[in-house]
Amino acid sequence: MIGRISTTLLALFAISSLAEAQDPYLDVTTTVQKQEVTTTADGAQSVRLVPAETVVPGETVIYTITFRNISDESAENVVITNPLAAELTYVDGSATSDGADVQFSIDGGATFATRSDLVIDVEGGARAPEVKEFTHIRWVMQEELAAGAQNVVRFAAVLD
Repeated sequence: MIGRISTTLLALFAISSLAEAQDPYLDVTTTVQKQEVTTTADGAQSVRLVPAETVVPGETVIYTITFRNISDESAENVVITNPLAAELTYVDGSATSDGADVQFSIDGGATFATRSDLVIDVEGGARAPEVKEFTHIRWVMQEELAAGAQNVVRFAAVLD
């Protein structure tokens, strides 16, 4: 079972990378890691990120998406979109960025909104979606990305 989960995670990594690399002016790299906690003989603990080669249900993985402008001109309106596989549940509040607005989709990437603006229509009204209903995360850069410059966005998800 662990081997299958690991293969699935690596496949998700590949899908994510392909989705990110569609802009010919950006070089995009996605890494998938998990936290490794080590304890010394005196009880001190240290945490480091390691490649997520094997992941079991309940473990958290951290996606780091690094993108670099490989053109000779500044890139405007840079948007990074990452799908969330059905086997992953987004960790609320984990999407980070430097200089971007974070948006989410609950409809397969057809529409996006900020977390607070997402609603699901239900009989008799509306409700806020649960994080397990998120299908995509999008970062909309607020500044141009200069020629040769790079930026990083990150999020965490739990393998169901």
